[in-house]
Amino acid sequence: MTTAAAPAPSMSRIETEVRRLRGLVEKRRFSEALAVAAALRLEVPENRDILYLLAVSQRYLGRIADALATSAQFEALHPDYGRLFQERGHCLRTVGEAKAAIAAYEHAVALNQTLAASWNALTDLYGALGDTKQAELAAANARRLVNLPPAVVSATNVLSEGDIYGAEDMVRRHLLTHPDDIEAMRLLARIGVRLEIFDDAEFLLESVLVFQADYHAARFEYAGVLIQRHKFALARVQAERLLALDPDNRDYCIALANRQAAAVHPSFGDAYWSLANLKTYRFTDEEIARMRLHEAGADTAAVDHYHLCFALGKALEDRSEFAESFAYYERGNALKKRDSRHQAATIERNAEQQVAVCTAHFFASRRGVGCRRPDPIFIVGLPRAGSTLLEQILASHSSVEGTMELAEIPRLALHLSGREGSDSRPRYPEILAELSDDQLRQFGEKYLEETAVFRSGKPRFIDKMPNNFRHIGLIHLILPNAKIIDARRDAMACCFSNFKQLFASGQEFTYSVDDIARYYRTYVRLMDHWNAVLPGKVLRVQFEDVVDNLETNVRRMLEFCGLDFEPACLEYYKTERSVRTASSEQVRRPIFKDGVDQWRNFEPWLGDLKAALGPLAS
Repeated sequence: MTTAAAPAPSMSRIETEVRRLRGLVEKRRFSEALAVAAALRLEVPENRDILYLLAVSQRYLGRIADALATSAQFEALHPDYGRLFQERGHCLRTVGEAKAAIAAYEHAVALNQTLAASWNALTDLYGALGDTKQAELAAANARRLVNLPPAVVSATNVLSEGDIYGAEDMVRRHLLTHPDDIEAMRLLARIGVRLEIFDDAEFLLESVLVFQADYHAARFEYAGVLIQRHKFALARVQAERLLALDPDNRDYCIALANRQAAAVHPSFGDAYWSLANLKTYRFTDEEIARMRLHEAGADTAAVDHYHLCFALGKALEDRSEFAESFAYYERGNALKKRDSRHQAATIERNAEQQVAVCTAHFFASRRGVGCRRPDPIFIVGLPRAGSTLLEQILASHSSVEGTMELAEIPRLALHLSGREGSDSRPRYPEILAELSDDQLRQFGEKYLEETAVFRSGKPRFIDKMPNNFRHIGLIHLILPNAKIIDARRDAMACCFSNFKQLFASGQEFTYSVDDIARYYRTYVRLMDHWNAVLPGKVLRVQFEDVVDNLETNVRRMLEFCGLDFEPACLEYYKTERSVRTASSEQVRRPIFKDGVDQWRNFEPWLGDLKAALGPLAS
């Protein structure tokens, strides 16, 4: 059964006015539209949609100079918006500036390949200049758009305009009914690359090539994903295969050169960190000396610097050289922190808003809402708190599917927050109070529909996105019968484990002691709130308790989830399933207690962390 499209949350006044403005332009009431756009621009001068509709209105009213001036201001604020350059091309073409118009249209389609008006204009303009080769290329791209499924074109356009989660939502919905659409698979792989989910992107592009082995553009992208996953030999095979078909192709030549360089690049820090992140790998004296040399090199790139620091930290920790190990961990974190966009105050403010909105009375007044299916088991908490272990235990049960860290709940929260600027007050979580019973039910059904692609038919499945602890109120409203497990670990052990882990992506809070401690405190504050207003909704499972008494805690989790005990859950390490987190090797072995208090080896240097955690550190 296909569920209805998820309803949009209530719009802000600005969004309502932008919708009205767009309607005026579509009805060709350009004088009215110009007046509305000019007034709105005074309130929100950087709003992309208002600037675009203002330029369109100016052009249609014959005010080309004004439209080009608006275009220049627009570019300073939103240089990656393809429709801006298409609009500029229209203006330049109107005044007979053919070559300048071509440059604008070429820029437009480079940013957004779905702009059919730009391709058609390029066909005409190149044809008028006698450049038949470029005219035919543009015409071919225009024809390709016509032949693509409308859903893929729309999703590509949405992605090009910056709404990555909206594009993902659209293409996943299309794939539910068209599972063999190679263009949709390729687009979803591109989205995976943007989100740095490279294993999914690899699988999707591999599938595309099974269906159409001569799809050279997909093979080129496949080679790129392989290098991201450090599969250099396989990437080289793909690049050489492309070059054999088109030996003069500049992109293929560069690709092969880049792959060869990456494979042999002596200071390629990511390669060393990948070895360190295996947990079971032990570096030789020669490898450590080489890493020290390259880390200290003035010509080593910043990204290699911090990868090498984390790798050296792990290598020296394995040798019990804790003082120098900590120095490298500290240096690596400081370097990585420079690239971080984490704002602790924003996370804390959102948590306080959750507490203010999601009260016991609020939930009591909404009893019985949402989608009633009990399929999901959410495991929440902090990274490095044992969530992968709990997932592996539960996924060893015959009725439970282990999936991955699914993005559907964070994406829904982002959708509810709206598209206003970061300086404005987000609508989520306050908007939860405005959602109707039908909306909450449909959001729950949509979640189950979107996650179906990760399941193979078992009645229950696990969503192991740790940061979902921030959205337990939302989860309860849309899926009231879902089970939620809080994977908890001792504060010092958990925080230090995060400090010494270099994550592939996300988890921006982990690169300073202060940020880690603030995030952990926010997590505990919010979990205490959920336990107070939704008693019994969340089962806390302490990592140290699981280590001390595995069977008791396994039985406790299974009982909470309404599942019969199965001995396989005690032998979770024998389960053959893909594990995609930093803990992947550790959950392949039985539990050992020697890792519980490893942080104490670094206790002499963790005074700041202990002070920042306060009573939680005791």
